[in-house]
Amino acid sequence: MYSDTLSNKSVWSAYDAFNLNFFDNKTHIYKLHNHIPDSANTKDKLGAVWTQAIYWDMAMNAYKKAIKNGDNKRAKKYKLLVDQIYQGVYDHYVHFDWNNQDPQNGWFIYDDIMWWTISFSRAYTLFHDPKYLQLADQSFCRVWHGSYLLKDRGSYDNLNGGMFWNWNNIHPSDNSDNGKMSCINFPTVIAALTLYNIIQTTDIKHQKNDTSGFDKNMNYPRWHSRANYLKEGMEIYKWGVENLFDRNTGKIADSRHGKDVDWTTTMYNQGTFIGASCILYKITNDSDYLNNAIKAANYAMEIMSAPHGIFPFRKGEEEGIYTAIMGQYLHMLVFDCGQKQYLPWVSRTIEAGWKTKNDNNLMSKDYLQKESANISCYDASGIPALMLLFK
Repeated sequence: MYSDTLSNKSVWSAYDAFNLNFFDNKTHIYKLHNHIPDSANTKDKLGAVWTQAIYWDMAMNAYKKAIKNGDNKRAKKYKLLVDQIYQGVYDHYVHFDWNNQDPQNGWFIYDDIMWWTISFSRAYTLFHDPKYLQLADQSFCRVWHGSYLLKDRGSYDNLNGGMFWNWNNIHPSDNSDNGKMSCINFPTVIAALTLYNIIQTTDIKHQKNDTSGFDKNMNYPRWHSRANYLKEGMEIYKWGVENLFDRNTGKIADSRHGKDVDWTTTMYNQGTFIGASCILYKITNDSDYLNNAIKAANYAMEIMSAPHGIFPFRKGEEEGIYTAIMGQYLHMLVFDCGQKQYLPWVSRTIEAGWKTKNDNNLMSKDYLQKESANISCYDASGIPALMLLFK
């Protein structure tokens, strides 16, 4: 494992370099490539909207690390960054209007919204600002129930279980887009259970579901009860285990379309399954959940990370940020659930990646190859995200 002396200095060097090269100081959103000048405000120049939530998570992790280190100067710096990212995304992405399908800066995929539900929930946990809980509630309900304005069916399949990936407001009664991806199902579990955890038992508002709804339409509630979040999280997890999880190997499928399962594996799907399992284990103390998390982590470490024993390299455009997502949930397994056998794997990955940094302290998603001058925010995020989470 890399030395404590090197690690603390390296963390801030890596994370500050990431922000220096990708955080737009005018719009306060992350740019797609480091060569794009500030004031970027079009879809082709910005990181995908769902990844902005992951970068917000990174800023919150930096703030938490600074607080833990007793570094008040950095804590103030990263709290400002947290606030700037929130405001920048709020301003650009139609004020979090989940019914707005503007092609440049609107919303059009369920998981794009659910990643933000998770991040709002984390922000509320950390800062206790009620606007974050309100946004987490409303975004979760938008995904679960659909949109009364768009005549969208909602992600939840109340007949067969599970969550659809893509909303369909053209032919909402048909089955033309029946894909149920892991990238919506397991984030939904994490969002629901995180909401359950952060809502106080004394919170009168969350003792029952909202019955007035958006624009007084009770079919589209604005929040669910605390108990309902737990019920929904457990239900979707059960469906996911039965339909997207290989109990023998620990691998997580990409998706299910009807009876057809695509067993393509990715680090972020392995990661969100690990996270969902860990949170349920902590809530219930049922070892089956922990065993599921360990199986998924072992598959990622032993099979997906072979032969080099570090997080794997794949060529997909957004693959680089999958490391950041895996790190977020592997952290739960290691530190909340006491499974420290994964620390050497993480350390090897960080060491390998840090050795490939270019002159700007930027790294690619290929942790065995030195990066060129041109790099995407997705690719550059992985190692700094791991460094913020693991000593």
